[in-house]
Amino acid sequence: MRKFVYTFILLFTITTLSAQNYSATLANYEVYKAFKGKPLSDKFSNIESVKIVYDLKTKKMYYFNSTLISHHYDFVTNYLSYDQEVETFNKDNYSDTEKSRNYLLGNLNHIKGTEKWIFELAASDRMPIPLIENFYNLVLKSSFIGSNLKFYLNSPEKMEWFVENKFKIPCVKSNYIFNDVTYQEVVPGSTIGILKQYKIKDLENMRPSPDEIIILNGTPDILPDVRGIIVNELQTPLSHLVLLGKNRKIPIMAYTTVFTDNNIKRLISKKVELKIEIDTFYIKETSKKIAQKSVSKKKQLVVDNSVTDLIDLNTIPKKGVNFIGSKAQNMSYLIAISKDITKDLSFKTPENAHAIPFYYYTQHIQKKSISTLINELLANQHKDSTVWINHQLKKIRDVIKKEPIDPELITKLNQTFKNAAFKNFRFRSSTNAEDLDDFNGAGLYDSKTGILGDSTKTFEKAIKQVWASVWDEGSYNERELFEIDQQSIAMGVLVHRSFPDEIANGVIITQNIFRKNFPGITVNIQKGENSVVKPEKGEICEQFTAYYLPSQTKDEEFNVDYTSNSNLNNNEPLLSKKETIRLNLICQKIETLMNRYWKKNRLNPVDIEFKIVGENRDLYIKQVRPFNE
Repeated sequence: MRKFVYTFILLFTITTLSAQNYSATLANYEVYKAFKGKPLSDKFSNIESVKIVYDLKTKKMYYFNSTLISHHYDFVTNYLSYDQEVETFNKDNYSDTEKSRNYLLGNLNHIKGTEKWIFELAASDRMPIPLIENFYNLVLKSSFIGSNLKFYLNSPEKMEWFVENKFKIPCVKSNYIFNDVTYQEVVPGSTIGILKQYKIKDLENMRPSPDEIIILNGTPDILPDVRGIIVNELQTPLSHLVLLGKNRKIPIMAYTTVFTDNNIKRLISKKVELKIEIDTFYIKETSKKIAQKSVSKKKQLVVDNSVTDLIDLNTIPKKGVNFIGSKAQNMSYLIAISKDITKDLSFKTPENAHAIPFYYYTQHIQKKSISTLINELLANQHKDSTVWINHQLKKIRDVIKKEPIDPELITKLNQTFKNAAFKNFRFRSSTNAEDLDDFNGAGLYDSKTGILGDSTKTFEKAIKQVWASVWDEGSYNERELFEIDQQSIAMGVLVHRSFPDEIANGVIITQNIFRKNFPGITVNIQKGENSVVKPEKGEICEQFTAYYLPSQTKDEEFNVDYTSNSNLNNNEPLLSKKETIRLNLICQKIETLMNRYWKKNRLNPVDIEFKIVGENRDLYIKQVRPFNE
């Protein structure tokens, strides 16, 4: 079992082999190590890779130094006298026939610390089965790996062939890789701090020091104000922990065996330097200084309480961010896009979408029973006591939910929805402190369901629960960290029909987050209502990137590259290829038009939430916001 590298000091043995740039064979692991580099895509952490070229004309195999030579095209042009442009190279050598090919191109991946070896083609490679099997057997004969070598099914086409029993070579899906991954880069970067270890339940009553790098036995609901975080469970790429960590720009990693790692145990309570990279991490004791955070002026948020009517989001409100919040304003843009888009790119938005303005929240918390408690909290007389702050926050939430709501608001809601085709409505946060360029607020506030005419799940109860979430521990602490003036926070509420019959739900980033400067969207999707952003322990969602290469336009050349498949769906794809193609095109269109509405000078990636609903598998887009890289 190989261990991770923990220090920056590496000892190199200079051999004739390591000076070479390629070899026809891999006689042992030492040869592999001499040629290994990082995979082109960062979709998996803890993977090392060697690229392979087989020359079909000369019948020669080449394993080449994948650190010095990062692309197959670079190798064939510099070492095999290939003289065509890269567009021609891609068109010919990733095609579905041997006739046009000069080469077979692949990757030999190894999961560090295991005996698992993965033979992988690019997801865009249309190599037919006989060539795949021939290529696999050539690798088998020319390497030391033997029966440990498996072929990775990373695209829908290859999965279909496998289901149809067309392969005569051992094949694996993503779960084969995931089951042995022990390390995962969550947010890359380096930091210095005191290494401390906590249990998740400890965070309920105490607060780690801002100078600490903390180790946790799970994924926290509330992200502490610390220098770095190590958790012992793997994360989905678009989980709230990931998004909040990226927003804060603090290094975060997952390491499943962190509590049994003796090298890390020895560093507990010591000042350490931690560096997190895609394929490994480094941690060592240090005497370097811990950089002090600068204190800046509190950020004031805009609150317009002049609007008292419900806002029908079928019409875009002017400067609505100031009186209904970003989420509701963005919904109005989505609705407008859905009306103007061509039929082949059509999508639905949640019906009966309206917004409750800030006015009603502000009116509610100005009641003496509530405002007194908020003023006591913000006086900060017990700012170092986590127990006192959390107790005070709970008191504020309780009284917000206890005080009666303005009956005029409930009358307006009942009147607005009396003839609606739906009775169940979702009430969602739309504050002036979320879905912003510099503060996404992912997962900080609550959404609740209210049922028209119901005596238990009332509209009033749902609204007050959403309002109360302004003063949850996580949302309060996150605003404190970003130095947002707590007195200027205001909560609007986005209201629309709820979705009791969703087949799947997901999150999309309109960027290939695993391979920058490469086209594509990144998708996380899960079966039914099961959460993508806060999955239950043991749940794995489907993750993939989808793209056309610049030279490709035809649907049959559309590429889907799976990182994982849902273990709630028997590791089978949740979307058809046709649905994925359409989803990709719609997302690119939404990205373009949303950036236009936001008056951006360039195309910035967006974060989209969607659902697949009902027997007809209707696509609903329910949210869009800027993606904070």
